[in-house]
Formats: sequence, structure tokens, C-alpha cells
Amino acid sequence: MLRFMFEEPKGQPQGLLLEAIQLMEQFADLSGERVDAGLDKEHKLRKYEIWTQGLIVSLDELEQSCYAAARFKQRIHSAAVSDMKEQEKDDYHRFLYFDKNGLIRLFALLDKLGILLNEMLELKTEQIKPHFSYFTVIRNLRERHLYPALSEKLDEVKNRTRDPINRLRKRRNTEIHFMNEEMVDDLAYSHKMPGEEAALEDIEAQLADLTQGLEMAVESLVWAYRFACDWLRQHKPSLEKRRN
Repeated sequence: MLRFMFEEPKGQPQGLLLEAIQLMEQFADLSGERVDAGLDKEHKLRKYEIWTQGLIVSLDELEQSCYAAARFKQRIHSAAVSDMKEQEKDDYHRFLYFDKNGLIRLFALLDKLGILLNEMLELKTEQIKPHFSYFTVIRNLRERHLYPALSEKLDEVKNRTRDPINRLRKRRNTEIHFMNEEMVDDLAYSHKMPGEEAALEDIEAQLADLTQGLEMAVESLVWAYRFACDWLRQHKPSLEKRRN
């Protein structure tokens, strides 16, 4: 969708991104088949199907935001905003937009995945924390020793990407609750000597964190939906029993 801004054709997913999408589509199809067969008396599978379709859209939006941020970042060469000419300044603000859009979408996607897992596996994480996050869900899995085949994989991905995810979370919280994230450096430099130039934030590091965040989300989706597809196949007899 966004690649048209760079006069490029629509992107074709590859690797783990492609696998994640295919697994989600497979789960949605399996859910839909059982709904059509009358095996969804409690209307849960239709909900899981719709939520999964929404996650596919969310993943696409996240990937495109990351891609657009990376492309606009390539056009930024100045060390400070005051050094930029008008076109570079426009590209800088476009980078900021898609970078912030990406990090907000990242945590929104993860929380949607957490809600799906919580309800599908009947984890009742809301009893631990009413407004829980994805990370609360996987902690609940770990501490209660539930579904270790899934829990261990999600924990491994989380632990491997802990540092960039923590930095992204801090930036997301700043953006949502305090001030525009790019103003943080301006606030810090306001205490410098008069006339001292405010340097540009480390956009290379910001983009690297966002890229790792996307990779973390994709890998988490792969493990979650591999498990979900197997879970749905294994639960077919119980669903048929409910119908009877």
C-alpha cells in the first residue's frame, strides 16, 4: 500500500513474514470451516477468525510503516534539523511519522495477539491484571506452567529482544502519555548553553529497534499460530461433542 510513495510495486512477503501470514490464514480458514459445519455453538471460532483477519491487517500495516520509515530515513543526511533544506526536513518529518506509527502499531498488534491467546486458551489473565498486555499473558503462561511448547518459544523470543522492545516501549509511552517523542531531545538541549545546536536524535538506532520489534512480532505470530492451528485440529472432537 505505502510503497507507491516510492514508485515501487506492492511488496511480496517472504521468509518468516510470509509464514506468519500463511499460518494466520490457515487458522482463519480452519475456524471458518468449523463454523460452516455447525461446530461453533458458542460463537467463539467466528470471533477467533475475525480477530485473526484483523491481525493479518495489523501485521501488514506494521510492516509497511517500518518500510516507509526506513525509506525516508535513507534521505536524511544532516546532523541537525536546522541544517536541513526544505525537502530533507519534509522527509525527516515523514520518517518521524512512520517511525512513531510503527512503534504504536507494534504494541497494539502484540496486545491483540495476547487477547486472542488469553481467550482461546482460557487463561483468565484479566484476573491478574484487568487491562493486561501481551507480556502479561505470556508471563501468566510461564508462571502457571501452561502449554510449555508455546510458552517456551514465546518467552525465548521475548528474552532475545528484551532490550530493543524495552526501548520501544519507553518511546511509545513517552509519545502517548507525555510529549511528542522527538521533543525529548529538544527538552534536554534546552538546558545547554545559548546558541548550542541541538543534534538530531539517533534515528539509525531508532530504526534498528523498530526493525527488531517487527521481527519479534513476526516470530511471535509464527509460534503462536503454529500452536493455534494444532490446537484447533486437536479440539475438533470436543467441538463435535458440544454440537451433539
